[in-house]
Formats: sequence, structure tokens, C-alpha cells
Amino acid sequence: MKFIIEHCDEKVWEWAYIEYKMCSEHIGKENIIFSNIKRKSDREKLSKLGEVHKESLADVNLPKQKTIILDPEAKKELTPSDIKYEYFVFGGILGDYPMRKRTKKMITSKMKGCKIRNLGKEQFSTDNAVFVAKEILNGNKLKNMKFIKPLIIKTGKNEELILNFSYPVVNGKVLVSKELIKYIKEDKGF
Repeated sequence: MKFIIEHCDEKVWEWAYIEYKMCSEHIGKENIIFSNIKRKSDREKLSKLGEVHKESLADVNLPKQKTIILDPEAKKELTPSDIKYEYFVFGGILGDYPMRKRTKKMITSKMKGCKIRNLGKEQFSTDNAVFVAKEILNGNKLKNMKFIKPLIIKTGKNEELILNFSYPVVNGKVLVSKELIKYIKEDKGF
């Protein structure tokens, strides 16, 4: 089983890199592929986290009958029975609130013939989408998982950043990268 992140930006921003690092930690370097990585320096950096391709998935001969695209616009939800598929595609897209249906536009519409599933009605960061999909494929049903939304991060004495995405709660703690929290707090231009 391979999880593929189709990166949908010209470069890999630090925020995305931190999320991709978490994806690799969630599922293992040997189970992740990063595609559509245009810049050589980004390919070199990501090669420490998994397999990396310059090409977009639309240009690769991926077996469509063995592939599921995780798209919030899909009508069907991912279930444990979908473990029979080999490839699970996620959009490496910096999210907007409300969603702008970019996964459908940038990935799903270009890969006709693949199965399409969602992870419920909520929007996830890429790393949490990978985590939730892995949990579902390992037999945990989405309805049995706990989430918080939004995630509020204190950035200063009277400042906070509100992330309007769903974050899994695992063993009573919100699943969010400590490195991401540090990055948000230190990035004054955010």
C-alpha cells in the first residue's frame, strides 16, 4: 500500500515540508511517494522522507483500477474495505477556509478512472488526512474517531492563530506537529 502526495504548488513551502515530514512519520518512508515536485532542491529535501518524482500523477501510468483519490467532494467515504486498493492519493494543497474544491480541479479531474473517496465532511491538513486514512484502512471507522475544530494556537500575549481544519484527538491529545506549532509561533510574517 502506497500513499501518494500530489504536490500542487511550484515549490515546497516550509509549512508543507513540516506536514510531509509528519506524513512520512505516520506511514513510514517506504510507503510514501511525493509527486509533482518541480524544484530539484525540493526533490532532494523530500528524498529523506520518501520516494520523490518530478512528474505529476497525471503523467504517470498509475493503475487506475488500483487507485483511490481522497477528495473532499467525493460522494463515498473511505472505509476499511478499501484496503484492497494499492494507491491512495492526497492533494498537497495549502487549504483554504471555506474549501475551494481544488483537489477536484487539480487532481481528480485529471485522473479519470480512479476510485474517489472522502474522509467525511471536514477538511484536514495533509498530514492529518494521511493519518486518518491510515487509521480507517487499519480498521478504525471514521465515526469512532474524535476530532477538534478549530485548532487555536496562541502566538503572542493577545494573539492567536485559528486553523479551521479538523485535528484528530489521539489518547486525549490533539495530533499536531510540535515543529509546526514552533514554526507558526516563530514566523512573524505569517
